[in-house]
Amino acid sequence: MRRSFVLQNKEKLEKLKSQADQFCQRLGKYRMPFAWTAIHLMNIVSSAGSLERDSTEVEISTGERKGSWSERRNSSIVGRRSLERTTSGDDACNLTSFRPATLTVTNFFKQEGDRLSDEDLYKFLADMRRPSSVLRRLRPITAQLKIDISPAPENPHYCLTPELLQVKLYPDSRVRPTREILEFPARDVYVPNTTYRNLLYIYPQSLNFANRQGSARNITVKVQFMYGEDPSNAMPVIFGKSSCSEFSKEAYTAVVYHNRSPDFHEEIKVKLPATLTDHHHLLFTFYHVSCQQKQNTPLETPVGYTWIPMLQNGRLKTGQFCLPVSLEKPPQAYSVLSPEVPLPGMKWVDNHKGVFNVEVVTVSSIHTQDPYLDKFFALVNALDEHMFPVRIGDMRIMENNLENELKSSISALNSSQLEPVVRFLHLLLDKLILLVVRPPVIAGQIVNLGQASFEAMASIINRLHKNLEGNHDQHGRNSLLSSYIYYVFRLPNTYPNSPSPGPGGLGGSVHYATMARSAVRPASLNLNRSRSLSNSNPDISGTPTSPDDEVRSIIGSKGLDRSNSWVNTGGPKAAPWGSNPSPSAESTQAMDRSCNRMSSHTETSSFLQTLTGRLPTKKLFHEELALQWVVCSGSVRESALQQAWFFFELMVKSMVHHLYFNDKLDAPRKSRFPERFMDDIAALVSTIASDIVSRFQKDTEMVERLNTSLAFFLNDLLSVMDRGFVFSLIKTCYKQVSSKLYSLPNPSVLVSLRLDFLRIVCSHEHYVTLNLPCSLLTPPASPSPSVSSATSQSSGFSTNVQDQKIANMFELSVPFRQQHYLAGLVLTELAVIVDPDAEGLFGLHKKVINMVHNLLSSHDSDPRYSDPQTKARVAMLYLPLIGIIMETVPQLYDFTETHNQRGRPICIATDDYESESGSMISQTVAMAIAGTSVPQLTRPGSFLLTSSSGRQHTTFSAESSRSLLICLLWVLKNADETVLQKWFTDLSVLQLNRLLDLLYLCVSCFEYKGKKVFERMNSLTFKKSKDMRAKLEEAILGSIGARQEMVRRSRGQLGMYTIPSPSERSPSGSAFGSQENLRWRKDMTHWRQNTEKLDKSRAEIEHEALIDGNLATEANLIILDTLEIVVQTVSVTESKESILGGVLKVLLHSMACNQSAVYLQHCFATQRALVSKFPELLFEEETEQCADLCLRLLRHCSSSISTIRSHASASLYLLMRQNFEIGNNFARVKMQVTMSLSSLVGTSQNFNEEFLRRSLKTILTYAEEDLELRETTFPDQVQDLVFNLHMILSDTVKMKEHQEDPEMLIDLMYRIAKGYQTSPDLRLTWLQNMAGKHSERSNHAEAAQCLVHSAALVAEYLSMLEDRKYLPVGCVTFQNISSNVLEESAVSDDVVSPDEEGICSGKYFTESGLVGLLEQAAASFSMAGMYEAVNEVYKVLIPIHEANRDAKKLSTIHGKLQEAFSKIVHQDGKRMFGTYFRVGFYGTKFGDLDEQEFVYKEPAITKLAEISHRLEGFYGERFGEDVVEVIKDSNPVDKCKLDPNKAYIQITYVEPYFDTYEMKDRITYFDKNYNLRRFMYCTPFTLDGRAHGELHEQFKRKTILTTSHAFPYIKTRVNVTHKEEIILTPIEVAIEDMQKKTQELAFATHQDPADPKMLQMVLQGSVGTTVNQGPLEVAQVFLSEIPSDPKLFRHHNKLRLCFKDFTKRCEDALRKNKSLIGPDQKEYQRELERNYHRLKEALQPLINRKIPQLYKAVLPVTCHRDSFSRMSLRKMDL
Repeated sequence: MRRSFVLQNKEKLEKLKSQADQFCQRLGKYRMPFAWTAIHLMNIVSSAGSLERDSTEVEISTGERKGSWSERRNSSIVGRRSLERTTSGDDACNLTSFRPATLTVTNFFKQEGDRLSDEDLYKFLADMRRPSSVLRRLRPITAQLKIDISPAPENPHYCLTPELLQVKLYPDSRVRPTREILEFPARDVYVPNTTYRNLLYIYPQSLNFANRQGSARNITVKVQFMYGEDPSNAMPVIFGKSSCSEFSKEAYTAVVYHNRSPDFHEEIKVKLPATLTDHHHLLFTFYHVSCQQKQNTPLETPVGYTWIPMLQNGRLKTGQFCLPVSLEKPPQAYSVLSPEVPLPGMKWVDNHKGVFNVEVVTVSSIHTQDPYLDKFFALVNALDEHMFPVRIGDMRIMENNLENELKSSISALNSSQLEPVVRFLHLLLDKLILLVVRPPVIAGQIVNLGQASFEAMASIINRLHKNLEGNHDQHGRNSLLSSYIYYVFRLPNTYPNSPSPGPGGLGGSVHYATMARSAVRPASLNLNRSRSLSNSNPDISGTPTSPDDEVRSIIGSKGLDRSNSWVNTGGPKAAPWGSNPSPSAESTQAMDRSCNRMSSHTETSSFLQTLTGRLPTKKLFHEELALQWVVCSGSVRESALQQAWFFFELMVKSMVHHLYFNDKLDAPRKSRFPERFMDDIAALVSTIASDIVSRFQKDTEMVERLNTSLAFFLNDLLSVMDRGFVFSLIKTCYKQVSSKLYSLPNPSVLVSLRLDFLRIVCSHEHYVTLNLPCSLLTPPASPSPSVSSATSQSSGFSTNVQDQKIANMFELSVPFRQQHYLAGLVLTELAVIVDPDAEGLFGLHKKVINMVHNLLSSHDSDPRYSDPQTKARVAMLYLPLIGIIMETVPQLYDFTETHNQRGRPICIATDDYESESGSMISQTVAMAIAGTSVPQLTRPGSFLLTSSSGRQHTTFSAESSRSLLICLLWVLKNADETVLQKWFTDLSVLQLNRLLDLLYLCVSCFEYKGKKVFERMNSLTFKKSKDMRAKLEEAILGSIGARQEMVRRSRGQLGMYTIPSPSERSPSGSAFGSQENLRWRKDMTHWRQNTEKLDKSRAEIEHEALIDGNLATEANLIILDTLEIVVQTVSVTESKESILGGVLKVLLHSMACNQSAVYLQHCFATQRALVSKFPELLFEEETEQCADLCLRLLRHCSSSISTIRSHASASLYLLMRQNFEIGNNFARVKMQVTMSLSSLVGTSQNFNEEFLRRSLKTILTYAEEDLELRETTFPDQVQDLVFNLHMILSDTVKMKEHQEDPEMLIDLMYRIAKGYQTSPDLRLTWLQNMAGKHSERSNHAEAAQCLVHSAALVAEYLSMLEDRKYLPVGCVTFQNISSNVLEESAVSDDVVSPDEEGICSGKYFTESGLVGLLEQAAASFSMAGMYEAVNEVYKVLIPIHEANRDAKKLSTIHGKLQEAFSKIVHQDGKRMFGTYFRVGFYGTKFGDLDEQEFVYKEPAITKLAEISHRLEGFYGERFGEDVVEVIKDSNPVDKCKLDPNKAYIQITYVEPYFDTYEMKDRITYFDKNYNLRRFMYCTPFTLDGRAHGELHEQFKRKTILTTSHAFPYIKTRVNVTHKEEIILTPIEVAIEDMQKKTQELAFATHQDPADPKMLQMVLQGSVGTTVNQGPLEVAQVFLSEIPSDPKLFRHHNKLRLCFKDFTKRCEDALRKNKSLIGPDQKEYQRELERNYHRLKEALQPLINRKIPQLYKAVLPVTCHRDSFSRMSLRKMDL
């Protein structure tokens, strides 16, 4: 009301107010449609994350938003009817980012009375999508509506259910409630009923009174739910609106003013009574409402009546109705009839046509709304109640016809809709199980419905499985079914309030109150009526004699307990159900009082009747189920097999309940179940096993599930049945598989299935106890001790090991496998699969190893076995594992490769999978695979009598090998030491060495890698998982169809799939790819597991590194313990030498790896003990190990951790002391320590010299304080050694300084090596270090030289030691390879004799050492491209191999030679060896280098600018950029002119220089680039100081440098030792130029194949007129007149002859060019020829002028020709 209006008319306002009061009092209970609006919720939800809204009306404040019309569309009107029309997943919105929002709606439209129907509203909504003129026709209403929308919390407080019941917790009833709205899902939702719900929704839609006489315009409809025909019989079951009472007896629709055909849009919600009768009905009364108050006119005038009976033939009536309307009140007893029936004498609107449209919908857990289910429940209920005849629909079923009807209704269950089947699933299965267990008595006959029920169950279960695929867990079990077994199923004769035998036992579980419905009352109320008898009266005999006798015996027994006849668990809120005596008004009050109390009847039928209805023939469900399953066939059997897991789990639960409720859990296992049942089980297991075996290739997926289910079943049986019996079942399965394996070409699929089977059986909680870990290896008296499950784990590990035949415990012998049955199967499986000759089983390595690994992990973490003695018992079950793993050593992944200490041929598989070779499996292997029928085995090795030694083994993947080694270490750690010791005593040397090999491998495998590796792996995993994802997407979306993918994988070509780690893996996932029963369901594909959390946090990486470190320490300590046991074992035997060497090797290897301080302390202790116990081992036999030990100890002496340093120093000191005690001199250790230090210094990057000096000081202190040896020379010798080591360290410090300067570094190493000229071992070490450094920098030629020098050194000393013809005679032999080698000759006086103790004791000072060095040298030369040198190296090697008759080596060498020579041929003209530069250093800053000149060898094609830049940059960084200066010219440097504070570098390009006589030997490119000692560079100059001038004043200086050693040498820069200069006069310069030009012409002319371009370029440069300082000018300057100085005559003549030669060559070149050009170049040729003739004419007079003095006769001559003799020329050159 507008403000101005208010101010003007106050009285009017008062009047309006009183009128409004009047109207409200009179018409207050009626409503009228006023205005409407629509909100597009999707827009609000999906944009709730961001606040940008295209709002046209009001800007949005945070948390508050307004919607414009453009975004409100596609909304559905409240109510049920619209659901069918709106598309369900229109655009699925994401509620995760939805934040609470406040919506302010300001657009409302007046509701037109005649446009109320859904169709009209839909039209408006469609118009809203595109704002059009239509909306302008609507009348807007100004109003504001605020709505708060927020996501619902998981558990809202103060919540009311749709039935308005309070959900606990509801602490305070005054708080505003949150109300849950019942959803009408657009698609079926498959969830079983677990709570009681019984609601009816009524939707009046429209009324057509157009043809009704009389005034009826303002129409309202009153709706009532009646239980009788009297008006007072309306029930208060209609839910009230807000601010009204909770329930009311009537509801009114809104009034449309003056409309005879109104539309309605109300929803009326009614709470149905639990029990309906034929008299319950809905009554609709139509009223005309008078708006104006007139005399004698009532407020509402009834203008029509209609009704809907609620039950029709016992079924609830729902759906769309179009009802006729009666004008008068309906007559008596109308409620049982439908209004469509024309009742006599009644008046109807519009001739009894349907004028009122209404829809009725129900949501009920009592009314199934499915005719098939209805029929079944009704019949079962009739049996319970024994009420005949039964009315179902229009049929009446008599008792004699009941059996057929019942059977047909059971088989018809298949036709029912899936949704109601799921809703009533629990009840349906309960009823079917009840029919199996308690066959009904119909007409005095017991009717066996077991088979029919079993079939029905199988088909229902299969149907659920197929249709609800998204509902399966990882084992392919449908979750609805598994939750039924777990929570709902119980034996029909045990119900909640039967006294449960165990404290708080199974009896306490809640039975869901899911209601079924019969024609009269909910059938489930009678669910347990008759079943109580068998419980309450155990005297009843199992089979009835006659009903009367039975009844008499029951009535005679006094203790008849009737209390069980009610299921005493209530609805969802667990309030007890009230039992109400009559369905009269009291029942309605009962309902009123508590809406979750269910009104129901007591048993009205007589007790006797109940008895005769269902006689308690006791059948046990599991027995019946097993029987039905065994006898079924055809499609029923197939569907039972498809879902075998369900029946197996049902059977097991039934068995456990049976034992529990009959107090049989303590009975001995053998007497728990009857023989007949056990036979059925055996038959069942046997047939299922044969199914698996016969169908595994066809129905891979199904067989996998079946196999898994069977395994889980047997696992469960181990808990309840006699173990021996279950073991016999397992044996049956094994036998079936074995017999099939014989005939299979590729057994891996079946073996894989058997592995899955075994893995599941072995996952039993009492697996250890089942293996009888305590009994001795004698044939067992009984296959299983009858220990009940409850106490079995305590069958203590008390018996102590008696000294039985140890070997049996360590081998898969028959006694072992009989005694420890399951463990025997596991280990046999492992032995067979990892056997190298087991064809086609590679793919299973990973799987079987994981199985063993997982078993041991579970034992390890099991608190029951935490006690060490117990653990030793458990480990005993796995002792044969050690032997099996020893057999696999050649196949294990080689973790030591990084350490290069172990070489072996390996064919590494891409993963554990290769395509299997299809050869037939051998009989013995098949026997072995069969597991049970293997002939007596002596060792695991004898599985394979046909071992094909020729085949290379497939290597396991690193992951599998690691798992296997972890298993080995676990057994070694936990096994009883004495047992191990006894076994080690029996092992042969070969086997013990194998064990040591294994331990060696373990050290490498578990070495600590450090955090960086984990970080790197982290990034790799991420990449890998992305690749996986891409591949999967490819498989799903394109190129590969899922089908081929499946097929491909089922054949085992698992290239692209990772198999998930054991933790992720479902038991059905076998290695051959049937892992996928996925059908590409996204939530189960592999990358999901990998990608969920890829990037690990810092903390996680730290944690992983920590675990890795702990594992490394633990593993190494176990290895150390084992080594100790081995040493104790073999120290008394005679074969100890070879084995102790192996022990030492493992020990040293572990010292070489990254180890923790904890481990190293123990390790050093062991090492010291070993050395003191067996000193001769180290100093006499294993000399190489001594060197190794010194190196390791020294390395640890430089450790940053003080405890490690002190241990290492002690060890090193004791080593010297022991060596001294043996021979009063510790030359060997001295030598080895010095060598070790040298190699440490040369190679180790992170070597800390400061710590090492501290350790040396410790050693010195030990020596000084050692009282026993004070008088000997020992302390002095130690002092010498330490002094020497300090010296080496000082050199090292220098090397550290020059770490960045490669030339200086190599120089230092060279100097150190030179210092060891007298101790060959050390010189060799340093030469090796230098070779390593060169290889790093790719200086292969220099590396090769280092190796050749090493070989020469070795040869020198070898020739002193042993005189063998075929060995090289010292270094002379190597001269052809390099002239530098002679410096290795041992000729000086101070050379040591190789016989001395400790000299030449390294591994290289042997024939094989020499061969090794030479082979390395050849390889390096080959990499350098110097193939000629390769030949020279092999010339030394070939005689050695020939002498050893080593044909294999010789063939390899000749192969390599052939390769080398063919490369020389192919690469002719393409090889480049190096570029040389003279580098001079000037300035005091350079220290030692000042005024030194070197020739540097740089890689081929290095430009002057590059080396200049490198050196300038390097020294600039060192001294400062402004200090370093590069001298640009090549002139001699005058030291006085240089700035003393600067550092000068002069760099000049030099070329190799050869005298003329040398050239005849140096023919090839290689000759001219090898063994170079002289280099030359030229400097042009003029006498006045300029570099360049006119031709007649241009001089040239040639500088020839000689180096101290020939290139290539063992370093890349060599000192210049000699320098000579030659100065050329201008004419000599001209001669040189002309000779060069002539050579170029000659080369271009005779080139083959011809190169016209090059030829033309040279010609152009020779005869072109434009050439400056060209040939003509040279001739004119030098030949135009005869020189006055006679000394120049010869030069003049020489130049003249050069020009003669030159013109001749030009002519040849032109002729050649003419033959090469095409017609287009004819003109060019003519031009060239013209130029040539011009040149020739110009030169003619100059060339022909001879110097007469040169041709004077010196002696009288007779013959002309003598005047040209060389003699005369020489004479003239005075």
